[in-house]
Amino acid sequence: MKNKYLYIATFGCQMNVHDSEQMAALMKESGYQPTEYPGKADLILFNTCSIREKAEQKAFSELGRILRFKKRHPKLIIGFGGCLAQHLGAHVFHRAGEVDFVFGTHNIHLLPEMVAVVEKNRQRITQTDFHKILPSANIFAPPQKGSVSCFVTIMQGCNNFCAYCVVPYLRGPEMSRTPQKIIEEIKRLTDYGIKEVTLLGQNVNSYGKTQEGQINFAALIKKVGQVDGIERIRFTTSHPKDLSEELINCFAEEKKLCEHIHLPVQSGSNKVLELMNRGYTVEDYLEKVARLRQVCPRISITSDIIVGFPQESEKDYQETIDMMGKIRFDSVFSFKYSERKGTAAQKLEGKVEEAEKLRRLKALQSMQDEYTLQKNKQLEGSTQEILVEATSKNSESDMMGRTRSWKIVNFKGNHALAGMLVEAKITRAYLHSLRGEIN
Repeated sequence: MKNKYLYIATFGCQMNVHDSEQMAALMKESGYQPTEYPGKADLILFNTCSIREKAEQKAFSELGRILRFKKRHPKLIIGFGGCLAQHLGAHVFHRAGEVDFVFGTHNIHLLPEMVAVVEKNRQRITQTDFHKILPSANIFAPPQKGSVSCFVTIMQGCNNFCAYCVVPYLRGPEMSRTPQKIIEEIKRLTDYGIKEVTLLGQNVNSYGKTQEGQINFAALIKKVGQVDGIERIRFTTSHPKDLSEELINCFAEEKKLCEHIHLPVQSGSNKVLELMNRGYTVEDYLEKVARLRQVCPRISITSDIIVGFPQESEKDYQETIDMMGKIRFDSVFSFKYSERKGTAAQKLEGKVEEAEKLRRLKALQSMQDEYTLQKNKQLEGSTQEILVEATSKNSESDMMGRTRSWKIVNFKGNHALAGMLVEAKITRAYLHSLRGEIN
């Protein structure tokens, strides 16, 4: 019997990366082996993102490149999934007639069934229904050989409806997995040598709130901390309005919880935050940052910022710059505002010109680069615990790992160190990484 091969093109966030891992696990049970070469594939899946216009353009650009393989291989099956598929539905076929099936964010568990129908009947399928429960959340994806860190989805969906964001419309309302299912998955992962887990959700801070009698996120972290074999716990993403005192205290109380939090602020202007429907003020955010640093002085704080949101004046932008100067994030993911159809922000007046958005973004990023380098320089001469992950991308004679504060460290070593916790003295700091020496 001829081997069948699967290629997955993944776009967007960590949630999508984990969804793709689940897709690969499901299709492996149906006889499809993963391949890194689309030209070799019998099945190609697109796992798309729709958070910004650029992500949408990138997905269709890649799809256009992939379609040439179907001309050489007529039986090639192409599936289009993820947030963009949820948004467009059957309209995907109008933009790319060679696509065989479209599946939304709640329908990963139906992949084998959809592929089997296409294989047999060559009929088009569109499956974008939302479900009251989310079977795909409990799909176990065995980690790749040699992996030491894994994502674990604890919830999906969002109830916040930030004015710029399409996630609630494309991922549906918040649904939390049971702690039993989460702990069971993590225990299975330790059997594969996993030492670090990152708990995933659109807003992990609100874990359990929509299920009566469910434990909260802080309690879940403590349960994960009791799993033998897990050395480190991370989580993403946090919403500032739901960052509780109990969760902040976990950074002092739970030894396995790493000293890093990604806490998207989005703007330093109260006017803009209100227009964004974020549910907190700059003062609220600054107070929570102060508490985090009081409880855990070594904590690394990273964030997201949007520039050029509708009605953002030069004064509002300067307030964001001023806020960044007060906080001095370890790093920031920053973006130009991208209008998304169906969101509340689409209806707002006072759109900012593209050239002005770009000017603001470049200036902000330049300033943040200075802060990031300063933060990294402060670690020179210190000793950091590193979880060794793999061979460095920079040199085959180097290994790389991460500090508990999420900073990359490259150092001389061999692959036998992968999966080990080692102490490294930081000898040199760069903008995007650190150089270290191990004893």
